[in-house]
Amino acid sequence: MGLMDKVKQQAGQALVKAQQGVSQGQAKLDQVQAKRQADVLLRDLGAAYYAWQRTDGPKDAVDSAIRLVDEHVAAHGPVDGPGARTSSDGGDAASGGGEAVGNGGDANFGIEDV
Repeated sequence: MGLMDKVKQQAGQALVKAQQGVSQGQAKLDQVQAKRQADVLLRDLGAAYYAWQRTDGPKDAVDSAIRLVDEHVAAHGPVDGPGARTSSDGGDAASGGGEAVGNGGDANFGIEDV
């Protein structure tokens, strides 16, 4: 194999590695964006639930927020809830180490009406 053939082969290998790096970077970016979106959806759900329970806010807002969270879960997988382990504290949330948000559709989340 000539010198030019070796150079072409090494350039091809470098290109493949660069493309893999870009793909991994894009996947990580997508994960971060999905996490941020989940955080917003869960915050909105909590606000709607609080308003419904404490200020006679509309229950429809809670139902709508739950529907949006369910759609997000269907598209991106389980959402880590409070107390869920993340990779920064030794757990692996992506492999199911965290708790999924949800309670089977019960809008009261186990909290008794006051």
